[in-house]
Amino acid sequence: MNEDGGWLNRYINSLPERGWFQFLSKYVVVPYWVWREGRPKLPGGPRPSPQPSDSTQRMMNLLMPLRDTSPIGRAKAVMALAQNVDEIFAGLDNVGTVHSARFLLVEDYICMISVYDGDFSNYIRDFIATIGSVFDALMKEVEGGDKLYPCEENVEAFIDWVRAHDLFQAPDYPFDLFALQDVQAGRKPNDPPHELQSLPRSLILQLHSNRNISLGGGYRGYPGYSAAQIRNKLGVGW
Repeated sequence: MNEDGGWLNRYINSLPERGWFQFLSKYVVVPYWVWREGRPKLPGGPRPSPQPSDSTQRMMNLLMPLRDTSPIGRAKAVMALAQNVDEIFAGLDNVGTVHSARFLLVEDYICMISVYDGDFSNYIRDFIATIGSVFDALMKEVEGGDKLYPCEENVEAFIDWVRAHDLFQAPDYPFDLFALQDVQAGRKPNDPPHELQSLPRSLILQLHSNRNISLGGGYRGYPGYSAAQIRNKLGVGW
């Protein structure tokens, strides 16, 4: 918020907290912005980077919409995974680049959250090569999954599907998000420079296009000492 003095600035800064302004913004202003200058949806998954460190501990946040969102449909999706848990673990071991992976059932989605090293497409390709049959069972319970069955014979289509359903990973800094918007729209990035206001219109419009996003690239690191070693050095004990 702008902290300059004066009653007008103080009044303007208070507008986002006023009920009438929130109502007007939600039902009039933002829909008008979307109609007038809506932003294109940005693709999911990590973006290419020349930095070698950006190829380690990458995240995948895959949201797969369930075909049947009733309790029975949700139970079928859970069973498709539970009946193949040993094969899933063995496949993840064989891929060799996965740090961690877990499945979540969140409302009308079955989600796979994983951390891996290397290229996104190769990760998915290796994953399907090792445990494609598990995803064959799961795809039967996922909306649009029938077009990917069997996964081993539709690898490239499956990679495209995963990218489309992987959360868009927003950059750590707002200016980088604005540059991505420019490139997607065919413009030169940050030309002219974008102003970082209290609540930028570009950010609001992008969150309308990408309703679910991963906030930033996340923290990545390999601690030099374990918690046990630190507590031992400090003489704290357990």
